[in-house]
Amino acid sequence: MLDIPKRLCYAVREDVGKGESMLPLFDFHSHILPAMDDGSRSAEQSIAMLRAEAEQGVRVVAATPHFYPHREAPASFLKRRARAEDTLREAMATQEGLPRVVVGAEVYAFEGMSDCEDLPRLTLAGGDALLVEMPMSAWSDRLLSELAQIHEKQGLIPIVAHLDRYVNRFNARRTVERLAHLPVFIQVNTTFFTARSTRRLALELLCSNRVHLLGSDCHDTEKRPPNMARAAKQIADKADPSWISWIYQNSMELISENAER
Repeated sequence: MLDIPKRLCYAVREDVGKGESMLPLFDFHSHILPAMDDGSRSAEQSIAMLRAEAEQGVRVVAATPHFYPHREAPASFLKRRARAEDTLREAMATQEGLPRVVVGAEVYAFEGMSDCEDLPRLTLAGGDALLVEMPMSAWSDRLLSELAQIHEKQGLIPIVAHLDRYVNRFNARRTVERLAHLPVFIQVNTTFFTARSTRRLALELLCSNRVHLLGSDCHDTEKRPPNMARAAKQIADKADPSWISWIYQNSMELISENAER
């Protein structure tokens, strides 16, 4: 088994105590930057999405637009992202009570990515957490090794995005066990906990320390809106409210001092 970074050890929970209600939430995966990808189409829609997040108790939102290395050079992506972030922050300046927004990317996995010198510029809030979107095809040992190499070569912590997407395609438990031997965090979408067909598995993986981060993967206010509160309620009702605090603390630890204040 590979050595786990010291900060990753935070995600191994040894005891569960009763938590309180109205716990803060961290949406670790969203497409809230305006006109950046297939998410929000305008600053107005982004503000509406942030307002919905705030009403659900979300304190921090990670803006993670898609980055496809086979479609666009990192420099071009980063330039577009900077413009979109400026537009959003200008709109946010006229509002009150919105969550903090930290910016990163959802990087599509590719061979050789551990050697990509631009990876640190794609991390969340300029820290060491890198959200990685895995392919829908079966994951080769070579690709999984690439995740480990990202940490070993660049000191970054890969976050496997929306693991729940692959539940119906692969053997879920075997996939999770393979990832457990790598220096990675696992992020799942809120629908993993709210859908009846996957709710039981989601809770099982959470309570066995196999899921560490929660994101809405919201794209708009209608078809794919923020829905963090529904997932939090399922966790609180079916498991224990303190798991929500645990997820929040994992998220905050990963952005730590690098997050925008």
